[in-house]
Amino acid sequence: MDRFSSLDQFTPGGDPRDRTEESDERSRLEHALYAAARGLQAGFVATLIMTAFRLPILRSLPPSANFYAQYVSGGDPEDHPIAGLLLHFGYGIQAGALFGGLFALQDAERSIEPEQRGLLWGMVYGLALSAFGSQVMLKELLDIRLEADELALFHAGHLVYGLSLGAWVGSRTEGVDDPDLEYEYDDRN
Repeated sequence: MDRFSSLDQFTPGGDPRDRTEESDERSRLEHALYAAARGLQAGFVATLIMTAFRLPILRSLPPSANFYAQYVSGGDPEDHPIAGLLLHFGYGIQAGALFGGLFALQDAERSIEPEQRGLLWGMVYGLALSAFGSQVMLKELLDIRLEADELALFHAGHLVYGLSLGAWVGSRTEGVDDPDLEYEYDDRN
């Protein structure tokens, strides 16, 4: 038995003419790795959008500065704005890569356009990250209790992240070899 035979489960099955996506020619593992790379890009873009959304409203750094101050350097979170932002982007980028890989492996709704699935699952993913962030990261690790209005904006920021992430991944991972050509960006569409 070949040591790579367990990877056969990731090989596309059935008649190739039945495949709806060009990416189906790759194995599921190859497709997931490609989508995870797109997810890295999407995580960066979505974190930029989320940060631009939250900074003028909350007028504070992301809670990652609190994490850095409490677990790495000591001192006040305000003393570590760059480290806090770098951690925030690190979380967002790696979460994007994970979403990209998971999105590629999830194939139950192939009849729905990838962009629509991206928006739907991105929204769910963003809210799941927000729930994890508020319950585990803020409450348990950092002992931070947000007021109701701050918590609503915390969740709204993660919803913005998820929608941005899903839109990017959905429009760039399935059946689109060249997004510029596919979406006719040069034709002002």
